[in-house]
Amino acid sequence: MAKRKTTTSPSTNPPAETEQSAQPMLTQQPMTEPTPDNAPVQTDSGPYSRFTEFDIYLFRSGKHQKLYEKFGSHVVEYNGVVGTYFAVWAPSARYVAVIGNFNGWNKGSHPLNVRWDSSGIWEVFIPHIGRGETYKYFIVHEGGRQLEKGDPYAHWWELPPKTASVIWDTYYEWQDQQWMTDRKAKNSLNAPFSVYEVHLSSWRRDPSNPDRELSYGEIADALVPYVQDMGFTHVEFMPVMQYPYEPSWGYQITGYYAPSSRFGTPQDFMRLIERLHQAGIGVLLDWVPSHFPGDAHGLYEFDGSHLYEHPDPRKGYHPDWKSYIFNYSRPEVRSFLISNALFWLDRFHADGLRVDAVASMLYLDYSRNAGEWEPNMFGGRENLEAISLFKEINEAVYLHYPDVQTVAEESTAFPGVSRPVYTGGLGFGMKWMMGWMNDTLRYFERDPSYRKYHQDNFTFSTVYAFTENFMLPLSHDEVVYGKQSLVGKMPGDEWQRFANLRLLFSYMFTHSGSKLVFMGGEFGQTSEWKYDTSLDWHLLQFPPHKGAAACVRALNNLYRSEPALYERSFTADGFEWIDTSDRENSVLTYLRKGNQPEDTLLIVLNMTPIPRSGYRIGVPAAGNYREIFNSDSSEFYGSGIGNPHPMHSEDSAWHGRSQSIRLNIPPLAAIVLKME
Repeated sequence: MAKRKTTTSPSTNPPAETEQSAQPMLTQQPMTEPTPDNAPVQTDSGPYSRFTEFDIYLFRSGKHQKLYEKFGSHVVEYNGVVGTYFAVWAPSARYVAVIGNFNGWNKGSHPLNVRWDSSGIWEVFIPHIGRGETYKYFIVHEGGRQLEKGDPYAHWWELPPKTASVIWDTYYEWQDQQWMTDRKAKNSLNAPFSVYEVHLSSWRRDPSNPDRELSYGEIADALVPYVQDMGFTHVEFMPVMQYPYEPSWGYQITGYYAPSSRFGTPQDFMRLIERLHQAGIGVLLDWVPSHFPGDAHGLYEFDGSHLYEHPDPRKGYHPDWKSYIFNYSRPEVRSFLISNALFWLDRFHADGLRVDAVASMLYLDYSRNAGEWEPNMFGGRENLEAISLFKEINEAVYLHYPDVQTVAEESTAFPGVSRPVYTGGLGFGMKWMMGWMNDTLRYFERDPSYRKYHQDNFTFSTVYAFTENFMLPLSHDEVVYGKQSLVGKMPGDEWQRFANLRLLFSYMFTHSGSKLVFMGGEFGQTSEWKYDTSLDWHLLQFPPHKGAAACVRALNNLYRSEPALYERSFTADGFEWIDTSDRENSVLTYLRKGNQPEDTLLIVLNMTPIPRSGYRIGVPAAGNYREIFNSDSSEFYGSGIGNPHPMHSEDSAWHGRSQSIRLNIPPLAAIVLKME
């Protein structure tokens, strides 16, 4: 048997990686089990080390942006022998070993060497093991506590409920060059940005076996043509990083550098992204730097100390989610998170990151009572370390990938979330418009006869709509925990509920900002979302649901084809109210403007089930106005009331304008007009 070689000869040249995989086999003579008296074997970096002194400096200063190239398990060739290099950060350990199937999970046979530079990094090269081998790190804390941990940088994991890491790589020969070349224009803030939010486990399941989740490949076969047909520009996947607990929906992550093994290999997930790109569809990934679970094999107390989480529970424990908060003041943890953000953009060609629970990171008193939090050095409630981390992450993302977007799920009035760092902002590309979502849904839930009393709540969003680059979210959070489905929130009989749903989507797509629709909402899913069952796709055989889907498809096509709906989506000069004063009829009218005057659109909303005939509206200029969209179309399960012929403006002043038109406004509907 070959024995592990040790050396004190430093080297900054890592071994070359290879795509070859050796058959796993026992490579060293078994050693005795470790005892509390074992001391770490301290070495120089060794000829097999992947770390240079500069890497160590960057890591320890919180500035390393590609730790995934250094830490973890890497199949390499050293001295003509193919094996695997392992590296892990465990500064409070006095003994670390690799255990796995290849050595019978023997805790004494394959110890790692701790680096001489006090970085807390342990590393070793083990010959003759390769891709597909399962492993964990056996760690003995300096106080004697023993742990078995998965690899924080592993690229693949065993299928839950098993918890071992798997030696794997991220090699893939991408075939999405055209998309990557052109995506700057597709991801631009002055381009249409319509996102379909997907939970991989429950979007669709095997029709012959509803308990079986589809693979990445099977999802691609169904999802790509569906999204393409519906006209969405982007897909956002709820967290795909390895997570052990299904009911967490993916938000309790243990493997930050691996896509979930539930659906296939990392390469299978890359192929899914590639196929979306080939169809002209961008991909956003839900990213969770706010907290992680306390699973025994995960990041919590990784080396027996509070390594990744903040040691003070006022900063390190999240009472809502019963999870642990990263220590944003620790440089090595900052390097871990910055590298992780870039990892998904680099190795998986993601087109952006939707960052979860940003507000929980920004505020020290988030979800805490008085006395349960500690003010910052200035006596304030802001988490200064998290704020600076967001700025660093966004600067790094846009430096290396200027053609992507980061999107903050941030529910407060924290200033400058989507403003550049150099102006004092956090540097995100966009921010979820939670105020718009809450006000809009509350308004739509009201009986139409009472909406006239709440019109100010409906129109309030435009008071602050241009303080940030807002994305309008109708997300998964609004259709769970007793909140009902979108169509279930709507008042009235079946026809009115679906008319209200179509009106809601029409208002959303003609309001300033980018768009996000959670799966199932687009066809009027009637039940609340369940993480462990498929959407009710059979509903599409019924006219109300088929009509809702057709309406969303038409809205996406309208959004993508009319520059007025996206060219000035984040600036005040792209929106103008015509009239918000007709409370009695609950009719609202506004303009959307693009870069060219001829692209201007006139939008009319009727928030009641009463059709309005011969309704006069002031228009911006003399000419013929043609109806280009009507949510009450019979194609959408509407009543079919509309304006089939162009309307010529009259020299009759109205709404402070010299020209006006008369038109028919259908019930609970939106119409869009354009001057010919």
